[in-house]
Amino acid sequence: MCGIAGYLHVDRQRPADAELLRRMSDAIVHRGPDGSGAWFGDGVGLAHRRLSIIDLEGGRQPLGNEDNSIQVVFNGEIYNYRELRTDLERRGHVFRTHSDTEVLVHLLLARDRVGIKPLYVFRNSEWLLFGSELKTLLAHPAVPRNISPTALDDYFTFGMIPGDATIFRGVEKLPPAHVLTVHADSWTIRTQRYWQLDFTPDESLTLPQWKEAVADKLRETVKAHLVADVPVGAFLSGGLDSSMIVAEATAQNPSLLRTFSIGFRESRFNELPHARAIAEHFGTEHVEEIVTADAASLLPQLTHFYDEPFADSSAIPTFLVSKLAAQHVKVVLSGDGGDEALGGYSRYAHDLKEASLRQLLPRWLRRTLLAGIARAWPKLDWLPRPLRLKSALTNLSLDPDAAYANTLTLCRQPGRSRLLSSDVWNALSGHDSQRIAREAFARACQTGKPDLLRTIIS
Repeated sequence: MCGIAGYLHVDRQRPADAELLRRMSDAIVHRGPDGSGAWFGDGVGLAHRRLSIIDLEGGRQPLGNEDNSIQVVFNGEIYNYRELRTDLERRGHVFRTHSDTEVLVHLLLARDRVGIKPLYVFRNSEWLLFGSELKTLLAHPAVPRNISPTALDDYFTFGMIPGDATIFRGVEKLPPAHVLTVHADSWTIRTQRYWQLDFTPDESLTLPQWKEAVADKLRETVKAHLVADVPVGAFLSGGLDSSMIVAEATAQNPSLLRTFSIGFRESRFNELPHARAIAEHFGTEHVEEIVTADAASLLPQLTHFYDEPFADSSAIPTFLVSKLAAQHVKVVLSGDGGDEALGGYSRYAHDLKEASLRQLLPRWLRRTLLAGIARAWPKLDWLPRPLRLKSALTNLSLDPDAAYANTLTLCRQPGRSRLLSSDVWNALSGHDSQRIAREAFARACQTGKPDLLRTIIS
């Protein structure tokens, strides 16, 4: 994990502002403790914070092309950089380093296909600012700290701020699979999508062939994530996703991997026995830690590291296991995204059943009778989800998109209405402590996610 920041001013003759860029870069020093760099051009400043993974000596940024007419700062890792390097060399490009970043110098401001790496943007009539975290933008005096009412409502609804919005009005996230282009002469800014999921079904393969194809992709992507010039580890919960990653990683290099787990004293929540069994089976060097009540003291740190309000019950355990891993390795593999890529959430099956019922029932019946019964039905959150008839009846009364939103909603409209009183508005809009950063789980190590979110979904 690295960090980037930068600015572009409409006046291309504006003198370089090294102090301003330093403040923006210093705001994310935790993302890159191994080094920093800056580059200035006509009205432009680029900054980089480095966590060195590949080409430890030569991969410093910003990095230029052969004649230094193009510069790049890059947060991420290009797992097929060796193949790209060979292709570019055939086309006449001359490389100065062995870094994966050097194959990227001809790209613009862009975000990866599934949004694993964050990228925040602010623009007005004079400035375009960007950075890996909101803190980089807030270090610039041009960025107002005005809370967005719409984003706050989204947070109270979903426990997060989805889409390209942020908690601050006027500051946005560059959407996944998008590239932003600035034409400096005319100050026109264009954002366009460069990749889209393809949901066209492919029925040319049998089920056994699909299984083998998925297994091949898993082997391929884990192998790519193991390419590093520093030690590599893996988060291990004992569940299917992380266990599958550990199994494949140890199959490719049995002596390479260290595994890290977090647990609880309460047996109901503790997954350490499962993780320990997997670690013993595959012979990894296993390290684990127990979350105790005093972990609540970490909350001030979390409010600093999160860029904006983000309600996640696993925030503290994830922070702790990341901190644990950073004491031993610089790169950790994670099974995050497996449920999304492979349909692992139980609600997917419930959604399919609801969709079948929705097609059988007339719309007028769903909108009147079922909606009325849903409003009157008691809310029984302590029951397993399939038995929570209030949610099922409500979803059946709605169209598919609204039913999906209702399933993901943490706090529904009546509760939000009570929360969003004038006192809450005034209190939240006046507290800088609400500037909390979502992308700060593993501050001293790079998290690799061989979750196949691109390779398998594609």
